[in-house]
Amino acid sequence: MNKKIRWITETAVMLALLVSLQALTKPMGQIVTGSCVNAILAISALVGGLSCGLTVALISPVLAFLLGIAPQILTVPAIMVGNSVYVVLLHYLADPAGKNLVRQAAAWGIAAVGKFATLYLLVAKLICGVLAGSLLEAGLMKEPMLKALPATFSFPQLFTALIGGSIALVIVPLLKKALKK
Repeated sequence: MNKKIRWITETAVMLALLVSLQALTKPMGQIVTGSCVNAILAISALVGGLSCGLTVALISPVLAFLLGIAPQILTVPAIMVGNSVYVVLLHYLADPAGKNLVRQAAAWGIAAVGKFATLYLLVAKLICGVLAGSLLEAGLMKEPMLKALPATFSFPQLFTALIGGSIALVIVPLLKKALKK
């Protein structure tokens, strides 16, 4: 199969799964939805490759906002960066063959911490800290949201990245075998 067609197909399938899981799990809360999203991000990066993973990472928060899952448009760029950090770290640190379990676990942990730290710094510290006064003054955000966002973009992000990554670590070897990658 042509490489471009395969990439388009894999990326489209990952995006379709992502949208479906976001819509289906939205009523179940952040832990379930976030874990599903992180599983798709990890699978995209580890099976589809870096460009597939980054495409899904960048489109995911836009879709989440459109579905009413992302709480504020101002958080979308931060989520894009956090997702991209997760995908890049997984892609470069994980064992491509998936046989070195220590390397896989280390990549999974480092990627989850990287995403958590990125989102915490960008949302909790920058948007809700440094920029809070300006955002309130400009009417771009209301006080209750500025108080709620740090909790959403702190440790739950670490947990969902760890859960999603662990799901992917189980699924990826099976997918690679089925796709003979």
